[in-house]
Amino acid sequence: MPVKTRTASSPKGAKPGLLTRLEAIVGKDGVLTGEAALPFATDVYRTLETPLAVVRPADVDQLQAVVREAAAAGVAIVPRGGGASYTDGYLAVRTDTVLIDTGGLNRIVEINETDAYVTVEAGVTWAELKAALDPLNLRTPFFGPFSGFAATVGGSMSQHAISHGSGQFGGSAESAVSVDVVIADGTLLRTGSAARGGSPFARWYGPDLCGLFLGDCGALGIKARITLPLIARKPAFQCASFAFADLPSLARAMRAAALENLDDEHFAIDAPLAQGQIARQDKAAVVQMALSVLKSSPSLVAGLKQLSKMALAGDRALRKAEYMVHYILEGVDDREAKARLDRLRTLMTAEGVEIPNTMPTIVRGMPFAPLYNVLGPKGERWAPMNGILPHSQVATFHAALEALYASHAEEMTARGVWRGGMFEVLRPSGFLYEVALYWPGEQTAYHAGVLPAEHLASLPQYAEDPETTAFVHRLKAQIIALYAKHDAVHFQLGKLYPYADVLEAPTLDLVKAVKAAVDPKGLMNPGALGI
Repeated sequence: MPVKTRTASSPKGAKPGLLTRLEAIVGKDGVLTGEAALPFATDVYRTLETPLAVVRPADVDQLQAVVREAAAAGVAIVPRGGGASYTDGYLAVRTDTVLIDTGGLNRIVEINETDAYVTVEAGVTWAELKAALDPLNLRTPFFGPFSGFAATVGGSMSQHAISHGSGQFGGSAESAVSVDVVIADGTLLRTGSAARGGSPFARWYGPDLCGLFLGDCGALGIKARITLPLIARKPAFQCASFAFADLPSLARAMRAAALENLDDEHFAIDAPLAQGQIARQDKAAVVQMALSVLKSSPSLVAGLKQLSKMALAGDRALRKAEYMVHYILEGVDDREAKARLDRLRTLMTAEGVEIPNTMPTIVRGMPFAPLYNVLGPKGERWAPMNGILPHSQVATFHAALEALYASHAEEMTARGVWRGGMFEVLRPSGFLYEVALYWPGEQTAYHAGVLPAEHLASLPQYAEDPETTAFVHRLKAQIIALYAKHDAVHFQLGKLYPYADVLEAPTLDLVKAVKAAVDPKGLMNPGALGI
């Protein structure tokens, strides 16, 4: 599909009376068309078709009514969560599309401390949910991606998400207990124990219908409410960071740690993304790191031994490190947290060296950050991709990817295109290898919609270069083909990654049968999942 940015147009071809009927449901201010719709109809990467309208229901009843009207008019229906997607997931592929922004569904419906669950509407952000649970010393097992100020619970369930809590508890879908879904005729469908009209406290009640609607990118319906389990927050924690000379040694160490289920969360980045994080440290940072190591070690002797190993590694080794991994480990008390860290150090320093733990310490204190990273550090456009690889394929995929970069090195340099990588191990059988491409390109309506004007004004501005944009698009396609060749699967399938065209026939037949049952006219997010 070619990259393009379309000019907004008036809805002259609208189905007769549809916009008027939608305005009657949500109010005139709740229906956006033309230029006003563009910030909602553009994702992190691009724009496809400008939808007929963006509709913003304020509650579940309005959501059902909007879906009924749109379905009766025969237009496509596409849901949008927090908007931090980059795989065309909520982009319209038809001009006769009603894009439903779920941001107005932002109520925390119930916090049930006795039965240990919380129910939220789909538009609640992870930051809002955390703020409501913190005073109760409660949390959900998975509690959001780094983009949690914008990312919604509903969007994360539709697209899958990882980050905070993933080390112990996996991704967003593994923390879902029940979902209420509006299907294509406007009916509200409930799952798990809620399907019998009762409390949504249990997911496992017969076949896992809850799981059916997770990761579907809205192709099967629109999440209206989500129920998540509650657990107690652990008061003690330790943070640690380690550097590695190459990707295979990093991957081996991360796999070893995941097998022992030590951490609440972790993330790894390569040198380009670190942007000098492990360059020469000032004296204050070195002292802070030394004190952290001594305080977090099980004994003074163990702490001094660890500092000795770090000193022997030397500043030169740190500056040469190409990969860094950062861990946050929790415990019911300091003793448990320090014991976990002591074991982690043993595993990590078999091939790596410990470095200052500044980054995970900041993330622990501030898990959600503004979406400044939707542009590069110098205002470049950003295009991330992800693949979850079996561990046996990590080294060969990495070598193939580096060879691909080398084959394009001259053109990447000439066009100002650069790349970085982020990594994580998923429970412990999969290795997330996320690629980020950066290039000098024109900012879009999306950036204007999510970033403060003063921040955008502080960054360099670039004119659009169609040839460079097309080159990035071709490079993306080649990387995705490499993922497929090495047996990768993906989060945020959207309309970008292969799904329907790679499934075995019996599985694809079942997916299509489910789609036909809940969306017989094929109106729900056409093109998502390739169906």
